[in-house]
Formats: sequence, structure tokens, C-alpha cells
Amino acid sequence: MTKRTIGIDLGSNTLRAAAYNCTTGMFEVTYGTIVKTADGLAQTGRISDGAVQRVITGLNEMQGAIDFSEASVRAVTTEAMRRAGNAGEVLARIAGETGVTFEVIDGEEEARLTLSAVRHRLKQITPGATDESLVLVDIGGGSTELIFAYPDGTIVLQSFPLGIVTLSQSYADLEAIAEALPEVMFPIEQFVAEVYVEGGRPDRFVATAGTPTSVASMQLGMEYDTYDPARINGTELSIHAPRYYLDKLLAMPMPQRERTVGVGRADLVTAGILIFDRLYRILGFEACTVIDDGLREGVALGLCD
Repeated sequence: MTKRTIGIDLGSNTLRAAAYNCTTGMFEVTYGTIVKTADGLAQTGRISDGAVQRVITGLNEMQGAIDFSEASVRAVTTEAMRRAGNAGEVLARIAGETGVTFEVIDGEEEARLTLSAVRHRLKQITPGATDESLVLVDIGGGSTELIFAYPDGTIVLQSFPLGIVTLSQSYADLEAIAEALPEVMFPIEQFVAEVYVEGGRPDRFVATAGTPTSVASMQLGMEYDTYDPARINGTELSIHAPRYYLDKLLAMPMPQRERTVGVGRADLVTAGILIFDRLYRILGFEACTVIDDGLREGVALGLCD
């Protein structure tokens, strides 16, 4: 009998799901929508009623787009719910109105699941990639994860409470974010230095989540509505790409900017590009491989085991 799994990821900005066929080894359908879970969280410490309603609406749409019958389902949520003072009541309301019960996972499990999805994709597009050491960066809405994986099986990872939603809502404008980043990202710099002393610099720099994929999409000439994950996977971005496409994005009139990265995403993507750009320098790489797969795919793959 064919086993189907569905992984659901409620992040600080997006709600995403992936249905996977364990028999064929193929993802059958994916779903994603912007719900802005962490909107206002930096100021209030709580998930707003508006955000809860957007999540509920998204889950109802998801259940119309994906066949949940005879599938193993796991729904996880991350930094926004880890941080929110009202997470318990919010998740209870979501479960009551949609039937979807989320579990709050810690940054370490989030990183491991994301790594499994990225390795799965790299193995498909780059034979032998699993023999390489790599550093994987996942720039999320409420947190950023760094995962170092070495051929001997050693994995070193850490989650940092730095995300594109919370960052953009903590500072007045992009100039203020740029000025604050050296101090804000200093803990990441320290962590990387310690890992390099112990294990050395990895062979490859890999990035996932909305910011790197948005930059890759611009490099490939795609817009938000024509975004194609299959084309994104394996795209190489040079160290100059983040700044180049940030400047292009900022030079666009707002309607064109929203066609490029999505309605309501421009401020988040620009903040994320500043994080992405600085990571090249902290990690010491001239190029980065972008992978679209992330936590939702990792959750779905894990259910096959």
C-alpha cells in the first residue's frame, strides 16, 4: 500500500505544506501562503487575533488543495510560537477551528529536519553531494538557523532569534537595520569562529527559505507569480548577488517590487537580504547554492521512516 505523508510548517511569516509519496519518493503537491504569524510580535510579545485568523483561513485553503485522506500528518510551528506569550491559547483555537494540531519544536529539531530535506534535494541534483561537508543557513521570519554537517557524521547547529519579520519590525527603516546588524549578528560570528576552529570550514555554503530563494528567483528572471521551485534548486549565487539584487529591488516602483517578491513581502525580503549578504562574509564563501526545500519537506520525509 502506498504511504503518503504531509508535513505542515507554520512559520513566523508563512504557512507551508508538502505531501510526499514514500513509495515513489516524490513530492506530489506543495502549498504555501503568507500569514504573517509574527506580525506585531516584537512589540507585544503575543500572536494577534488577525494573525490567528489568517492562519485559520490558510489551513482551510490548504485542506482544500491537498488530499489529507489516508495520509500521515505532522504539523510543526517554530520561533513565533516559541516566543509568544499566548501560544497555548492560539494553538488551541487553531486546532478547534481547523482540526490541525501543531507542536512547537525547538530550534535544534527545526534545523535537523531542514537539513534532511536539503540533503535529500542535493542528492538528487548533485550526485555525491552527501559526501561533502556543508554549512546550511535557514533565514526564517523569527529565527535563523546555522547547521554544519561534516562527512564523518558530525552535525553542529544553533538557532538564533534573528528573523526577517522580527528584524524589520524592530527598526525604523533599512538604514537602521544595516547599522544594527554587526552587533545583532555578532553571536553568529562568534559561533562560526568556534565551529571553524573545531571542524574547519565546510566545502559548500547552502541557503534555504524565502530570502535566498527570492534573490535566486530575481537572478533567473522570475516574478512571484511565476516562481518555479524546480528551477531554484541548485541555483548558484555569487557573493555579489545579494547587494546587486537589493539595489535593483529598491530602485523599482512599489507595484513592480510587489510583482517581483510578492505583495507585502518587500520590506521583509530587503531586511533578509542584508542578513544573507553579511552571512557570506561571516562564513567566508564567494558563492552559495540555493535550495527551495525546507522544514515542511523535512517533516514529510521524516514521517516515512
